Amino acid sequence: MRKRVLVVEDYKDVRRMMRHFLENKGYEVIIAKDGYQAVERAVSEHPDLIIMDIAMPVMDGIQATQEIRKHDDLQSVPILALTAYADFYSERARDVGCNDVIQKPVDFAKLEPILSSYTH
Repeated sequence: MRKRVLVVEDYKDVRRMMRHFLENKGYEVIIAKDGYQAVERAVSEHPDLIIMDIAMPVMDGIQATQEIRKHDDLQSVPILALTAYADFYSERARDVGCNDVIQKPVDFAKLEPILSSYTH
């Protein structure tokens, strides 16, 4: 059975690149464009992993992670924070429940082993 990854990203080009990369690696991809959609999709779809952009309009990735972590059945779902500002957001992201922080722009060669470590 294919692992399901929820990609939360407000930029269409980044969503498209992430979808392409993940589907080529055999993952099923669920998309959310902002933090509200992220919470809705996490609750309804129960992904195996969430890649969460931190800086988004409407509801940012910090708030969305906090909301997702309130659900008992989503406590163990790994959440990878995605940010261009890792120095600024790393500690905060981990404090709210993110398992790891990935620097933008994404280095897909480095992303693959991180994904594998959380999904296998």
